[in-house]
Amino acid sequence: MAGEQSFKAVVNDTNPKYGGRAFSMEITGSNYNHFLGKKIGDSVDGMFVGEGDQSLTGYKLEITGGSDLTGRPMRPDLDGSGVKSVLITAGIGYKGDKKVNKKGKTYRYKYDGLRKRRNLRGNVISQETRQINLKIVVAGKRPLGVIFGVEEEAPDNQSSAEEE
Repeated sequence: MAGEQSFKAVVNDTNPKYGGRAFSMEITGSNYNHFLGKKIGDSVDGMFVGEGDQSLTGYKLEITGGSDLTGRPMRPDLDGSGVKSVLITAGIGYKGDKKVNKKGKTYRYKYDGLRKRRNLRGNVISQETRQINLKIVVAGKRPLGVIFGVEEEAPDNQSSAEEE
């Protein structure tokens, strides 16, 4: 299977002005290689996310997490890029509840001190990573809605661009 490697990047705009939306895009080619070896918490320039008109030039992004092909989440406190079996309490990779069926209905109970052993992925992005979660730290000039074609560009911005 000789296909081109790619990540699915989920870019989260946490600015309440825009409603806290998330946009997804593919990262391929040389931009794919730029992300290999980065850790959760590292900052990345937005020009490496997207291509052409959908490039996030001028944006500064922070890596907040991700998952591999099977859906295993990356955990920031696990070093490396491999899969590790960890005994954890409620947090990333485990909700911390126990499901119980009673009379045909499913109930969730949260017990104090409930722990479970889970297989989780380390905090380094590798070739096994398939999704990367990114958060905007510094916004660029164009809003994300305009870049992804969800919104129309404001008329006052278009007239100032024509004058230049």
